[in-house]
Amino acid sequence: MNQEKVTELEKKINNDYSNIAGMVVLKEGEIRYENYFNECTAASRIHVYSVTKSIISILIGIAMDKGYIKSINQKVIDFFPDYIVKRSEKTIQNVTLNNLLTMTAPYKYKLFTPYIKYFTSDDWVKFSLDLLGGRGQIGEFRYTPLIGPDILSGILVKATGQSVFEFATENLFSPLGITVESNVNFHSKEEQLAFNKAKNISGWVADKAGVNTGGWGLTLSPTDMAKIGQLYLDGGMWNGKQIVSTRWIDESTKEHNRWEKLNLSYGYLWWVENGNGYAAMGDGGNVIYVNTKKKIVVSIVSLFVPKVKDRIELIKEHIEPMFENCV
Repeated sequence: MNQEKVTELEKKINNDYSNIAGMVVLKEGEIRYENYFNECTAASRIHVYSVTKSIISILIGIAMDKGYIKSINQKVIDFFPDYIVKRSEKTIQNVTLNNLLTMTAPYKYKLFTPYIKYFTSDDWVKFSLDLLGGRGQIGEFRYTPLIGPDILSGILVKATGQSVFEFATENLFSPLGITVESNVNFHSKEEQLAFNKAKNISGWVADKAGVNTGGWGLTLSPTDMAKIGQLYLDGGMWNGKQIVSTRWIDESTKEHNRWEKLNLSYGYLWWVENGNGYAAMGDGGNVIYVNTKKKIVVSIVSLFVPKVKDRIELIKEHIEPMFENCV
């Protein structure tokens, strides 16, 4: 690896991507680059926002592999037999697990997402169920950053009989050597804002009912995220053990729908680049990027700032060319 090119890359990071906290590059499963910025270290844990969605996708796959979930075509409402649906609300009765995974479920809120009511409610799963359905069309792509994915967390709890945290620790984190220490609960808006800026909280946000978030709220390191990327690149195998089935990986990382407005393909809570790979992406510039052709994994953890420069552009134009010919 050319040290001059590394110096150029790090200069570009400092100038144009200055909120990056850490980055790891794997080629053929080997670490080719690892560095930290903004006073972060390998021990730092950062809120990775919507990368959490892709972790939930993996957990849904593992739950299916183990027989806890029979089919992605199961009706969402069937997982919540105690939830009372109003007779007039027919749409919610036809929403499937597949719709949640592909962001093709309709919701009652339109222009203004009720974030304050969401954050201040005690049960985020029920809050999301109450907003599911409405007059929208099932099957149309509608990306829901926060309100909606928690239903998937609720489904995992109902299907497995474990908390999402327990199920993830037993079946994904521990086998990969990833440490997520505990649930994180907020008692005030200030605590939540502090969490979003923190560099040293290892955990997964949960609501007052104890259910972990589905669309945000997990803290990871770049090494943790690189392991997730390598797991998928290796077809779900880790140290000789099948963690998640190859079938699920193949299905979840191919296009099932498309965000036409942004010309982006979507799988099962993974962004898809047809033919070349896929990525988990979180607000502020958090990324797990997998190039299946070049056998490259890039993980980037970032401190939150709004409207950051595109990390995929950084990876494709400045990182991949440096490492694609490494042997």
